[in-house]
Amino acid sequence: MDLSRIILAMAEAEGPTSVLGQVLAPLLGHEEVVLARVWFLDDRDCPVCSPAHDVPAHALHLRASGARPTATSSASGIDGDCHLIRSGSASQIAVIAAHGEPLLSTSVEPVDQWGLESTSPSAGQVRGVLGYPLHFRGRIVGVLACYLRTPPHEDMLAWLPSFAAHAAVAIGNCRALQEIQRLHEQLELERDYLREEASQAVPVDGIVGESTAIARLLRQVDLVAATEANVLIEGESGTGKELIARAIHQRSPRSAKSLVKVNCASIPTDLFESEFFGHVRGAFTGAIRDRVGRFQLADRGTIFLDEVGEIPLDLQTKLLRVLQEGDFERVGEDATRHVNVRVLAATNRNLRTEVDAGRFRLDLFYRLSVFPIQVPPLRERREDIAALAARFIRTASQRLHRPLPKAPQREMSKLLAYDWPGNIRELQHVVERAVILAPHGGAMQFDLSSSNAERAPNREPERPYRTEKEWRRLERENLLAALEASGGKVAGHNGAAALLGMNPNTLTSRLRALGLKKTFAR
Repeated sequence: MDLSRIILAMAEAEGPTSVLGQVLAPLLGHEEVVLARVWFLDDRDCPVCSPAHDVPAHALHLRASGARPTATSSASGIDGDCHLIRSGSASQIAVIAAHGEPLLSTSVEPVDQWGLESTSPSAGQVRGVLGYPLHFRGRIVGVLACYLRTPPHEDMLAWLPSFAAHAAVAIGNCRALQEIQRLHEQLELERDYLREEASQAVPVDGIVGESTAIARLLRQVDLVAATEANVLIEGESGTGKELIARAIHQRSPRSAKSLVKVNCASIPTDLFESEFFGHVRGAFTGAIRDRVGRFQLADRGTIFLDEVGEIPLDLQTKLLRVLQEGDFERVGEDATRHVNVRVLAATNRNLRTEVDAGRFRLDLFYRLSVFPIQVPPLRERREDIAALAARFIRTASQRLHRPLPKAPQREMSKLLAYDWPGNIRELQHVVERAVILAPHGGAMQFDLSSSNAERAPNREPERPYRTEKEWRRLERENLLAALEASGGKVAGHNGAAALLGMNPNTLTSRLRALGLKKTFAR
């Protein structure tokens, strides 16, 4: 046998599957060999065990199994009873891995102690076993076993020790390259996410204020940050809910890991699941490559669900599963993945009202609001307006490359007297406009006329159409009103279908499509 040619072929193989094929082929070329198997030690990429969460550490995973064409069984499957061999068990395969020494035996009963299922038709042909540890860079990476049709002797397969040593190097190098590729992809994902976060970063780098309301809020942040509890951050738009989420994360034991933000209001309805959980290539039109979802990206860190009330009802069930069990599946993939994520959620809606209206799951509400925090509006912390304005003036001047303007007392008094319906975000915009319009190094003037328009009651849009979200909301409210008027009765005299002039089956289908899964009388 040309050993040098075999070693070269193993060295040039790409990927573990190709390497293992080059390892088994020459072994199965010997007439004495019935079967050959290779186990990997601590294989995090095992295709059989990857979906499971209770795989023990320091276990051997069967990654290749082959038989001669004349064997009564191909034995090519790797998911049998001998796939997973725990370290420290009575299995001889585990003994080889533990001691790092080869074993040669003519006593193979019971065969399952040698890594071969007793139910295999080929088991009856085995008269001996040669087992070799696979050493790579000073540690054991696996075990190679040859099952023989004749009792083994010392000079049988004299080249096997050298072959096993080279096979170990080829397998070790291939696994190392695979790990490097995995880490490279993870770093690329984190880099892209951090770039996105940097492009959207607000100019405030901390929480500003010494008011009683802010002091009370920060005490709550300190209390909950050290725990693993999920937090629901409630408050009007523009009050700084994201800053509170960042403060909780930064003061938590998870601060060394990522804080991944998801703006639920900006995700198209048909992309929610892909955004949260990821997808595999070809899962849907436009999925040209695998994508890692935000939950997987936040593993061992924190995920911030901004505007959580915008999540569709049909996805809320899957979100609840992740919060309860940490399990999810990518779109287009059957394998179950597991993550350890802390959830911070924010909303400017009253979620309890949303629950009563059937637009938000009660169990999800309880799961998210383990520790609710109410962020006060700016009008309830007027003492902080001057400090916030000063911070915004400095940051806006630096960002816009303009000299620092002066803020006269009379102009600051205008800010203090205003109600700020848009809260801190509105104050920031007013200050930035004033910085832009201020003379070179001169006095600022705060124009609140455009902001006053925001205080007027919201009017219905004048456009002659409705968006899909608005139409679905109106339809849902109309159906709920009809059901309430009918006492929950769908069909029959004075039922909701009769009130609406609809077929009862059509109404039932629409209720189901809108996520109204409650059972009504018919």
